Amino acid sequence: MAYNKLGLGRLIYQLPVQMCKMFIHEIFAGRSPDDFDEETLQTINKFFENNLNVSEASRQLFIHRNTLVYRLDKLQKMTNLDLREFDDAITFKMALMVVKYMKYMETMEF
Repeated sequence: MAYNKLGLGRLIYQLPVQMCKMFIHEIFAGRSPDDFDEETLQTINKFFENNLNVSEASRQLFIHRNTLVYRLDKLQKMTNLDLREFDDAITFKMALMVVKYMKYMETMEF
């Protein structure tokens, strides 16, 4: 991917790793997105792919709409972020990007 096409990623890649760690600690309260089970991560990704549309995401996940709402509520209890709210969704998405960047930086250190 071209550097000029990274968008928010370009800003994240300019952050010091220590600041990224502080941000992740604030968002996930000492946890990591790696701690989430595969089902939760798949739910989050599908929800974002469908622009926060609960009905469409649940249809593509082949689950009832209420099941998706239950999963999002469960995630909200773990992170204090309601992904159905735009600001919280943006915060969560940026946190995932920061985690990805930190993993990349860890591989570059060796």
